[in-house]
Parts: sequence; structure tokens; C-alpha cells
Amino acid sequence: MIAIHVLNGPNLNLLGRREPGIYGSATLADIERELRGRAGGLGVALSFRQSNHEGELVTWVQEAGAAGAGVLLNAGAYTHTSIALRDAIAGAGVTAVEIHLSNVHARESFRHVSMIAPVCAGVVCGFGAYSYVAGLDALTHLLRGRAAPRSTSQER
Repeated sequence: MIAIHVLNGPNLNLLGRREPGIYGSATLADIERELRGRAGGLGVALSFRQSNHEGELVTWVQEAGAAGAGVLLNAGAYTHTSIALRDAIAGAGVTAVEIHLSNVHARESFRHVSMIAPVCAGVVCGFGAYSYVAGLDALTHLLRGRAAPRSTSQER
């Protein structure tokens, strides 16, 4: 079974009441329920966590790497500032997908640069809570491809 760690950064615990015009009305618990329902049908085991602390997120990325799990990461504001998270993703060798509820490229200029995108397999943003679903689907696809046995020239 494929394992994916869904990691959520600062202020995502406030979803549903924090700037709903930007982030929508879904709570983090709503998003977790939706993802768990979808994960079951995909044959994916999810670990779902949220922290307002950068070091805790770094530790969780490292744990995912040690376990061979993929990472679906909404790093919140740490996306734009955290070299520590970037280094953890690269150093742990995890396959990670960066996600955002809002379209960060249509917002303030300081949100246009991601420190973690260069070490992630891809980025999904701007689709509200559906960004998590799209990210889960994409990451599952990537991890299945990674786990698929490769044929050798002798097998052909």
C-alpha cells in the first residue's frame, strides 16, 4: 500500500474561519475527511498532520522520507521563507507535491516565489479544497510509477 503524509503548515488550523473569501469555508477536518474517503479507493494510507512550527514540519518530512512515503505539503507561509523545509525535502529524498488553496500567483508579489517548489515533483494551487484532491491524485500517480517494476532489455 502506498503511504502519503499530508502535512499542513501554519494557520491551516484556522481554515473555515480564516479569510473565507480567499481560503474558502472548508475546515481542515473537512479536507481530511474528503482525502481519507478518496485515499481508500486509491489504496493509499494517509497520515494527516498540521503544525504552526517549522521544525516540526521538517521532522515530519524527514520521517516520511525514512518511511518511503510521499508528502503532500501545504506549507502555508513557510512556502515562501523556509530553506529548512526545502533542505528537508531534498535531503530526505521524498517525492513531494506542494499545494495551496489559493492561487498564490494572483496574490501579493511575496507569495509568487516558493522556496520548496524546486525540490517538489509539482505544485497545485488555486482550486480551494480541491487542490488537496488534485494533489493526492497526482502524488499517487507518481508514487505508483516509482514503485512499478521496470523491465530490462533482457525481458523485452
